[in-house]
Amino acid sequence: MKTSETFNALLMNLKVGDAVAKVASRKHEIAKALNKDFRAMDGCVDHTLMVGSFGRHTAIKGVSDLDMIFILPPGIRADYGSETGPRRMLERVRDDLTARYPNSDVRVDQCVVRVQFKSNAFKFEVQPAFKNGDGGFDYPDTAARGWKVTKPRAEIEATKECNDRTSRNMRHLARMTRAWKNANGVNMGGLLVDTLVHRFFSQTAAYDSAGVGSFDLMVRDFFEFLKDEPDKDFYLALGSNQRVKVKARFQPKAERAYKWCLEAIANEGKASANRKWREVFGAAVPLKASDPVRSFDNTEEFIEQQYSVDIQYNLAIDCTVTQKGWRPASLREILQAKSLLLPNKELEFAVMECTVPYPFDLRWKVLNRGDEAERRNKVRGQIVPSNRVNGRYERTEFRGDHVVECYVIKSGIVVARDRIDVPISTNSQVP
Repeated sequence: MKTSETFNALLMNLKVGDAVAKVASRKHEIAKALNKDFRAMDGCVDHTLMVGSFGRHTAIKGVSDLDMIFILPPGIRADYGSETGPRRMLERVRDDLTARYPNSDVRVDQCVVRVQFKSNAFKFEVQPAFKNGDGGFDYPDTAARGWKVTKPRAEIEATKECNDRTSRNMRHLARMTRAWKNANGVNMGGLLVDTLVHRFFSQTAAYDSAGVGSFDLMVRDFFEFLKDEPDKDFYLALGSNQRVKVKARFQPKAERAYKWCLEAIANEGKASANRKWREVFGAAVPLKASDPVRSFDNTEEFIEQQYSVDIQYNLAIDCTVTQKGWRPASLREILQAKSLLLPNKELEFAVMECTVPYPFDLRWKVLNRGDEAERRNKVRGQIVPSNRVNGRYERTEFRGDHVVECYVIKSGIVVARDRIDVPISTNSQVP
């Protein structure tokens, strides 16, 4: 496939699509319930603003968290000015939405009221707020016991300005970056994604008019930009200049993506290029249509086809490698030493770090790669549960560059993931 064909297909597969109508319907239902209470108006869908990635038009297919501001009538501001005002406001909104959605999980969460719909993976975070004189909004914060300022319109305007200046490439790159973070378990919030993309375009004009045929070079340079960023606790958000927190280091995974980009570009037009782009952006990248038919069952499954993916937490897995007569060793330490596994090894994959609050489910994927896996018709790749407590036991069988992935699923959404390569040498191995 040509580069333009690959990236056109990728962007098409990332479109929010039918979810737009569903989000609009939910937004209108929420607005009606709140306007009935706060303004005594039946059927009114006004006084709302979609913010976050959906409001900035940088969301992708599978988006699960929807951020919405409900604009409060100014006449009631004085009633909520006390120290208990923020809590009382959020509880009033919670009660309105609980009455509207009695079968959904509705709760106060510091600055918002969360509505987790059971009929789909959508979670609306509704933030009641008063307009202020600075073009922003004052919103309640129960932790601070007061009202804080947010400026989402400035962020929306900055996104639009940059997108217009770059021939829509700003939003294209922001969507591809979300695909990368979800495919590679990068714990990075949506506002940070858009802020970093904005910063990238503020430092170079090389891609302001670039067509899809140059997107391979654009994403290569963007990941180079990301991997070279210094460690920071926060960035100043595009437009609003408000602090946006860095949840975890993204530079190591950006460096890996940069290397994959170099390999994909070097193999442009070959089947291996699209497979490498799929490493970067996930299953939304099509495989080369002209690949020859192989004599094995392609049993690989993709988590994106079973669940929505929205990475929000950290996950780290490792593997203890053991063999009779040998001291157990960490697979990551073996990989750091640039060594390969040998035959007849027992592998105990386990979760080493997980910041996802309980309860949640774990799923695993063991993918065998290489000529020997295909010849033996054992590529595997199905999404399977743990067969140990928070872990997975496997045994090496034959050579190849294999992969094990772990997924954390909460409320029907993949909120964390990690992978580890399992390079196996000589005649007999795989997990």
